[in-house]
Amino acid sequence: MSTNQSSDIEQLTINTIRFLATDMVQKANSGHPGLPLGAAPMAYVVWNRFLRFDPKEPKWPNRDRFVLSAGHGSALLYALLHLYGYDLPMSELEKFRQLGSKTPGHPESTNTPGIEVTTGPLGQGFGNAVGIGMAEEFLAAKYNLADAKIIDNYTYCLVSDGDLMEGVASEAASLAGHLKLGKLIFLYDDNKISLDGPTDLAFTEDVPARFDSYGWQTLTVEDGNDLIAIENAILQAQEEKQRPTLISVKTIIGYGSPQEGTNKVHGSALGEENLKKTKEFFGWDPEKMFFVPDGVREHTAQAIEKGTKLHNEWKAQFEEYKKNNPELAQNFATSQDGKLPEGWDAQMPTFKPGEQLATRQASGKAIEALRATIPWLLGGSADLSSSTETPGKDGSDSFQPGNYGGRNLWFGVREHGMGAILNGMASYGGTRVFGGTFLTFSDYMRGSIRLAALTHAPVTYVFTHDSIALGEDGPTHQPVEQVTSLRLTPNLTVLRPADANETVEGWKVAMSRLRGPVALILSRQKLPIIDQEKYAPASNVWKGAYILSEAKNSTPDIILIATGSEVHLILEAQEKLAAEGINARVVSAPSLEIFAQQDEAYQREVLPKNLTKRLAVEAGVTLPWYKYVGLEGDIIGIDSFGDSGEGNAVLAHFGFTTENVVKRAKALINK
Repeated sequence: MSTNQSSDIEQLTINTIRFLATDMVQKANSGHPGLPLGAAPMAYVVWNRFLRFDPKEPKWPNRDRFVLSAGHGSALLYALLHLYGYDLPMSELEKFRQLGSKTPGHPESTNTPGIEVTTGPLGQGFGNAVGIGMAEEFLAAKYNLADAKIIDNYTYCLVSDGDLMEGVASEAASLAGHLKLGKLIFLYDDNKISLDGPTDLAFTEDVPARFDSYGWQTLTVEDGNDLIAIENAILQAQEEKQRPTLISVKTIIGYGSPQEGTNKVHGSALGEENLKKTKEFFGWDPEKMFFVPDGVREHTAQAIEKGTKLHNEWKAQFEEYKKNNPELAQNFATSQDGKLPEGWDAQMPTFKPGEQLATRQASGKAIEALRATIPWLLGGSADLSSSTETPGKDGSDSFQPGNYGGRNLWFGVREHGMGAILNGMASYGGTRVFGGTFLTFSDYMRGSIRLAALTHAPVTYVFTHDSIALGEDGPTHQPVEQVTSLRLTPNLTVLRPADANETVEGWKVAMSRLRGPVALILSRQKLPIIDQEKYAPASNVWKGAYILSEAKNSTPDIILIATGSEVHLILEAQEKLAAEGINARVVSAPSLEIFAQQDEAYQREVLPKNLTKRLAVEAGVTLPWYKYVGLEGDIIGIDSFGDSGEGNAVLAHFGFTTENVVKRAKALINK
């Protein structure tokens, strides 16, 4: 590959990026040196010639976004952040992959300034970047005026062969092409090598043809060291307004090392001798580590200065925008701060006893009320809006080409793509987002849910058809283990409301949680509205679990605990037990995570230590309830898959009846 199409200082800067990265990997004796050696030129072109950023204010709303979807090449990103002025000193580069450093093994947005999204699981950054592009278009449509474009930025994403093999990338790419997201520019590090060996052992498709069919513009740079060709390709991508662009940049993994072009350089340190030989290949002093030659910082400072100037110009423009458009400017500032407008919950519905409503239906009404007061709330479903009761089932107000201000997102049957896109939209700022599907299909998006939890992304999931009660669709669609598996995810708040009013409170909780995702687990079947004058108010959802109905006697004989639709069973069982002289306390426990956050005094108030006769009832696996019922308790659950049949018949078959609750409660008391 040629290296003569750049100035000496540019080549020196590129090599500095290369060797800061490989020195990090070598010192840690862990990491991925192959990508930085091959991809440093394209990364340099993006950062030095195109990217608009201000390292002193990394969250400038109108900055360009750079996503390293190939997160295993994190050392490349850390070298860039260091050289381009972010708060990432050389001492942090020297602690690469070490406990407590700002340079972890894969990029973490909550850990290191300048990192937009957390990447590493391949394909996730691809989907995140599509979400970032969607958020940019939405906010531009919402706030830009003919004489003031306060949102107008590009999203650059560096992807690998592995990223493009992952299904989540295909899902997101297909949607991005349909949506004509012309400000997405993806650079494909096309080096034909993955971790195990040559890609042609498993990946021989025509990638540009695939992306052509998705509706993307595809370009090719034959020499990954040709800075002029890379620059021209990006300029051509910027000129294309109706299609996202994939630029296939032909590179050699581990370029310049003795192991170049092989999988041996993908995920292991080069070793001292090979690193010295690599440095000699580039005319670099083989004895120097973590070295920045004279002139490099002065060179990168020009890009920093340019970005700072652009940011200051934007600030001045926004000040003028505020004077002329105070309401729009206030909404923009509030949303960028991650806050909600005053009175955001003023129109939330309440429901009276005597009605019956599925919690998915109550959720739909809550969303409509929230959309009326929060202009930047948007979301959709994976082709299930009519079933999840998320807005848009009539096709109105859809986010589509020509109507990027629409707030109904059509993800198609792409659950994993939806999850990754929601994370990207949340990371952009200025939006609150939700996505819906059947609970059982949450499995398809678990990788994205996990990253939302890891990064504290304020995403709300609307998971409906929450149990075997959905009936005739059978065990393929009947969730059993999903609620528990979601509860096992750190930082994820799971809420399974018992009725319509608990559902409304669940949405209030979700919107108030500015850090971390919330999963609302909702019923398909209609449920009675609990009488809040007879029983405790639904506002107790904020405590996670609460005494919904106290025993008629001040000293309960047993505590009945349930979530969701099963709460009605234990309320009915309480009355039947009372008729037999047995006093039962009824506890609704919509969120075990929120309950665990309450102080011990409150937890003991709800579940006193001396009340050891406890029966938990939930139409799912029994595992999480042993913590609450103890050795002297019992659980009515389902530790097998479901069965096809009418919903009530399936529930009865598996023991979810008032009669069985009464029977098991009495057996427990007499134990």
